[in-house]
Amino acid sequence: MRLHGNRRTVVVRAATTLAALPLAGVALATPANAATTVTVAADGSGNYSTIQAALSAVSSGSVINIKPGTYRGQVSIPSSKSGVTLQGTTGTATDVVITGNTPASTAGTSGSATVLNLAKDTTVKGLTIANTYAAHDSQALALYAGGDRQVYRNVRLLGYQDTFLSWGGTGSSQVRQYVYKSYIEGAVDFIYGNGALVIDSTTIRSLDRGSSNNGYITAAATNAANKYGILITRSTLTSSAAARTVALGRCWHAGGAADAIGQVLVRDSTLGGHIRQAGAWQDMSGFSWKTCRFTEYGNTGAGASTGTTDRPQMSGSTAANYTAQKYLAGGDGWNPVQ
Repeated sequence: MRLHGNRRTVVVRAATTLAALPLAGVALATPANAATTVTVAADGSGNYSTIQAALSAVSSGSVINIKPGTYRGQVSIPSSKSGVTLQGTTGTATDVVITGNTPASTAGTSGSATVLNLAKDTTVKGLTIANTYAAHDSQALALYAGGDRQVYRNVRLLGYQDTFLSWGGTGSSQVRQYVYKSYIEGAVDFIYGNGALVIDSTTIRSLDRGSSNNGYITAAATNAANKYGILITRSTLTSSAAARTVALGRCWHAGGAADAIGQVLVRDSTLGGHIRQAGAWQDMSGFSWKTCRFTEYGNTGAGASTGTTDRPQMSGSTAANYTAQKYLAGGDGWNPVQ
């Protein structure tokens, strides 16, 4: 999202890839070859020294193993590279760090993303994706997830404003993503978009802005035609911020679209005392939070609802149709849920 006065818009730019430069004496795959497995190592001990070089060389369905190290600059997975897996070799997410510090104010929404993933059926696991832009005056994405049926396991997503975008374009077209046993950090609208996004068994940490308003966790812009938007389930919401200073989310009508009727459900999760009681759901850009579909179900912890009128609770019978599997099934029955 980019702020323009009281408006937010998503700016999408075509993904670009860099030319792959092979290491001497190493036979490399090309897009015309069958799927393969390659290794990236920042120290030069693998097939490639950058993740982008590997992506440019391999075909759809390939596996890219990434050795420990810090990898700087944007990684772009174009829609033509479906089924690719990016995985850290140690299984410890802190060992492999993909990092950038580009704000949307200079590069646009997609240009700011440290990882721009536009491909379907991709899997990312065992690594960290960070945007360290520190001025906090612009959105600066860690991850732009723009492809269908994407899975993120054991990942760390670090940012401040707009850390993680799930975006399927305008209208009712919708992408699906599943995030499992991961860690997401930010302050302002840091989980947002119009996709069918399930965040399962994950720690969600709100940063402390030192304010009576310590930000908003979600900003959904779900199209009115779509039943499901953002689901946070079996997760832990935590922060060092003062009690009752963080909102669960606000109602984002992307580009002022009247049919962007955001849907968010937080269920079966542990909510820290930083979560607001009054004002847990917030208005945005002149649109009341009541125009969106915001609910909770079965939460516990100091930040769980104590019965205030602006903490809508979903009934048990309705919640049976708002499971992770339902959010992700779509028309093809996709079910990555653990």
